[in-house]
Amino acid sequence: MNLAVEFGDTARRFAAKPALFWGDDQFTYATLAEQTRNVAHLLRNQLRVQPGDRVGVWLKNRPEFIPALLGALLADAVVVPINNFLKPDEVEFILGDAGIDVLLTEQSAAESLGILQGRRPGLRAWLVEDLAQLPPPPAAAAPQRRADDLAILIYTSGTTGHPKGAMLSHANLLHNVNSSRAALGTLAADRYTLLLPMFHSFMLTVCILLPLLSGGSIVLIKCLHPVKNIILEMIQHQATVLPAVPPIFRTLAHGSIPAGLPLRLAISGGAALPGEILREFTAKFSFPLLEGYGLSEASPVVSFTPLNGPWKSGSIGRPIPEVEMSVQDDDGRPLPDQATGEICVRGRNVMLGYWNQPEATRQTIRQDWLLTGDIGHRDADGFYYITDRKKDMLIVNGINVYPRQIEEIIYQFPGIKEAAVIGRVDARRGEQPVAYLVPMDGVSLDLRALQAFLRERLADYKVPRRLIVLSALPRNATGKILKTALRSRTDAETSETRA
Repeated sequence: MNLAVEFGDTARRFAAKPALFWGDDQFTYATLAEQTRNVAHLLRNQLRVQPGDRVGVWLKNRPEFIPALLGALLADAVVVPINNFLKPDEVEFILGDAGIDVLLTEQSAAESLGILQGRRPGLRAWLVEDLAQLPPPPAAAAPQRRADDLAILIYTSGTTGHPKGAMLSHANLLHNVNSSRAALGTLAADRYTLLLPMFHSFMLTVCILLPLLSGGSIVLIKCLHPVKNIILEMIQHQATVLPAVPPIFRTLAHGSIPAGLPLRLAISGGAALPGEILREFTAKFSFPLLEGYGLSEASPVVSFTPLNGPWKSGSIGRPIPEVEMSVQDDDGRPLPDQATGEICVRGRNVMLGYWNQPEATRQTIRQDWLLTGDIGHRDADGFYYITDRKKDMLIVNGINVYPRQIEEIIYQFPGIKEAAVIGRVDARRGEQPVAYLVPMDGVSLDLRALQAFLRERLADYKVPRRLIVLSALPRNATGKILKTALRSRTDAETSETRA
C-alpha cells in the first residue's frame, strides 16, 4: 500500500486516457506518469533527497502540482503541501518545523523564495516551470515506503498559535480514498472539478488522489472569476462531480446557469452547509448536493450524507465505510442518541499524530479515538449533526449557546448572503452573541426587522445583542470563515444596531 505504486498501476491501465484537463490543454495518464518519474529522478539525483526527507510543495493551482506531489512520493520523500497564500514568515515556520531542505515552487514565488533562502542558506529549490526540460531517467527506481510510513504532512490552519503538522501515512490516505470511492459511487468515467486550493487535504484526497487512483479525470479550473467561468469549464470538459464550499453553492442556486451542466453529484465540504442553501440548491437542480464532514487529522473524510438519500437538512450524514463515529462526553464515555457531546472518529484514516508534538497528540487521540473538537449529536437513524466547534460554543448566563443554530435562523431572513455568530465577553452574562452579516448584492438590510425576526424564533438569551454588517466575512484560503479574525475586530464597524 503505497500511493506512488497505486498511481503507477492506474497509469498503466489507463495510459491513453485524459487524466487532467487545464483550459484547452489535457494530460494523459501516461504523460503524468512520465512527469512523475522525472520529478522523482530529479529529487533523488540532483536535489539529494533521501527516503523520509520532507519536501515542500509550495504552488498555486496548476498542472505541475500533481507530478510534484506524486514525484516526491515516488522518491520516497514525505510531501508537505504549503498554503500558497502564506507570507515568507509563515512559510519559514513550516520549513523549520518540518525540517524541509528542498522546496518545489514556481516563478511567481521567486521574491519570497529569495527571502527564505536568505534566512535558510541550505534551502534547495526547484521551479516547476522547468518540468518540460527534465530528461527522462534511465530507469525508474521502485518506491520503498510501506503502508504505515509517513506520506504527507498537512499543516493545520493554525487559528490558535502555530500550525501543527498532521502526519498521514500511505495507509491513512489509501483507506480514505477507498472509503470515499465507495461512499460516492466513484466511476472511472467520473471527472472531478478541482477549483479549491490543491494544497488543502479535502482537495488532495477527494479531487486528486480519488480520481487518479480510480481511473477518473480532473478538471482543474483555470479561471475562477466570475463563477460563470467555472460553469463553462465544467460544461466544456463534461465534469460529473463538483466538490466545493457552501458559498459556491449559494451562488449557483441564485445565478443563471447555462444549459448542459453535466454534473451527477455535488459535494459540500470545508465548512458547515447552511440548511437554507441546501433547500435553495435542491429546489433548482435535479442532482444531489451531499454534505461531507472531515478534518485534516482524518485524511480528511469522515462522513457523507447518503448518495441515494435520505437527506436530512443540517446533517453531515453517516460515517463512510471503515470509519467509526461516536458522540462522547469529556471523560470518553459514549453518549446516547440525541445527547450532545464531542464528535469522535476512529479508523485507519486517523493520523499517526502531530509532527514532533507528542503532548498535542495525546490530547487529541484518546484510546484510538480522534477528538475532533466539534460538538454535536446522533439521531435514531445514525445520522450525525454538528452543533458547533467546542471552542466556538458560548455560555450565556450559564447556558450553552451554539452559534450555528443562530446562523441557521439568520439565513432564513430575506437578503442574507452570509452570517457568522461569535461571542463577546459580557460582565453581567458571561458572554453575549454577536452576529456579523453580509447582505446579498444590492440589498440594504433592515437590522431592526431582522432582530424582531430572530426574537420570534429564538430564546431571548440566544438573540444577538449586536448585528454588524460587513461587505465580506474574513476567510482562509479554503473559504472557511475566520471567526478568530471577527473576535479581534474593534467596535468601529460599518453598520450596527444594539438591543
